[in-house]
Order: sequence, then C-alpha cells, then structure tokens
Amino acid sequence: MTLAIGWKTADRQAAATGAPAARRTGQIWRSPWLLRSLTPLALLLAWQAGSKTGVLSEDILPAPSVILDAGLEVWRGGEFGDAVTVSGQRVLLGFALGATVAVLLAVLAASSRIGEYLVDPPMQMLRTVPLFGLIPVFIIWFGIDEQPKIFLIALGVAFPLYLNTYAGIRQLDPKLGELSQVLGLTAWERLRDIVFPGALPSVLVGLRQSLGIAWLSLIVAEQINASAGLGFIVNNAREFLRIDIVIFGLLVYGTLGLLTDALVRAIEHRALRWSRR
Repeated sequence: MTLAIGWKTADRQAAATGAPAARRTGQIWRSPWLLRSLTPLALLLAWQAGSKTGVLSEDILPAPSVILDAGLEVWRGGEFGDAVTVSGQRVLLGFALGATVAVLLAVLAASSRIGEYLVDPPMQMLRTVPLFGLIPVFIIWFGIDEQPKIFLIALGVAFPLYLNTYAGIRQLDPKLGELSQVLGLTAWERLRDIVFPGALPSVLVGLRQSLGIAWLSLIVAEQINASAGLGFIVNNAREFLRIDIVIFGLLVYGTLGLLTDALVRAIEHRALRWSRR
C-alpha cells in the first residue's frame, strides 16, 4: 500500500509539473505573432520553390536566397547603414510636419462651425489631387534637394490623419461637451481630457495609414535625384540591371514600414486597454 501511495503521489507531482509546461507550449502556438507570420513564411517558401523550379524567371523575380546574397553584398559595401539612416530621417521629418499640420487642422475644423467652413472644404479638395502628380510642381517650386522629398511625404501623411482625426472628434458624444461646460473646463482641458481620449482610436487608425503612405511616398520621393538613402542604392542597381538589389531595397522599405506599424500597434494596445473587453 505504501508503494501504491508513493506512485500516486509521484503521478500527481508529474501532472502538476507537466500542466504548466503544456499550458506554456499551447500559449506559444497560439501567439498572435506566430500566427501572423505563418502566411508570409508560406509565401516565402513558395517563392523560393517557384524560383528554383523555373516557374519564376530569375531575370524577373530572383529567389529569396539570391536577394539575401545581394543584401549581404550591399551590407559589406558599408553603405547600407547610412542609407537607412538618411531615408529614416526623411520619413521622420515629413511625418512630423504632415502629422502636426493634420492634427491642428482637424481639431480646428471639428471643434467649431467656422473652422469647418474655412478648413474642411480646401482639405477635401486637396486630398483629391493625385499625390505623385505633384512631383513636377514640387521640383519647380523647391528644386531637387531635400525639400520636395520631405514635402511630398508630409502631404501624403496629412490627409489620412486629418480625415480620421476629424471623424473621431465629430463622433464624440455631445453629452461630453455639455459635461465639460458643467465642469467649467477650459478649451485646453477639454481637448486634453475629453476630445483627445475620445478620438484616440480613430487617430491611431489614421496614424497607421499615414505611416504606410509615408514609406510609399518615400519610395517615389527618393527617385528625385537622390544622392543618398535607399533610393540612391535602388537607382544605382537599376542602372546596372541588378534586379536582385532593387528587390532587396523594396523589401527593406516594406520591412521598415512593418516595423513602424508594429510600433503603432503596440502603442494602440497599451493606450486603448480601456476599450478591450
């Protein structure tokens, strides 16, 4: 009987020890990051298999392994780090300029009837103008230095953020405005404590859209006589018909865009904890 009791005790201890391990393993397999990476990994494997079997021509779309070798070649050349830094600075400056203008105009347009009549009509008109069609105009106005690149990014950033911020403020419950009057809040306190927290979900959606357009605008902007940055590497590779380096540069653009989007998603996850069930 003593031996049987010892076996049962050992079984209970093993089960207690194994349960947390199994639970941790299940949590890992259900991790959102792992689940979101399954489709990209499957596409990458299909791309590699298609290139190796000849379904995809190496002259049109080289295999991922070839593009990786091209990336290592650029890295060993010592210009990759500087290129990413320069391109990142352009996006940062353009985004800061466009986001600041967009939020200020959205608050002005959504907070008063006069602001709506003065600000919203020209913004709605300007957002229908093709963004990349303005490149010749920007070159004439600002030359071929850094200014047209930054202003093009800023313009691309401004409209999605403006529209989402404007909509978020307009969708607030009117009773919150009455509450601010009862409490005697100043205009700044009303914006800080009621308007911005209430409109934050829409603002973050606009922020994600704006960051995506910022990197898209950068790809086009860096075709304007770029002497540094990722666009400079891509343009040089195009001159020498190095399609592998061109695709590597485009993948770097996309990766940087995903990283900034993940950053905003993390901010959204933390800032909107109150809205989750």
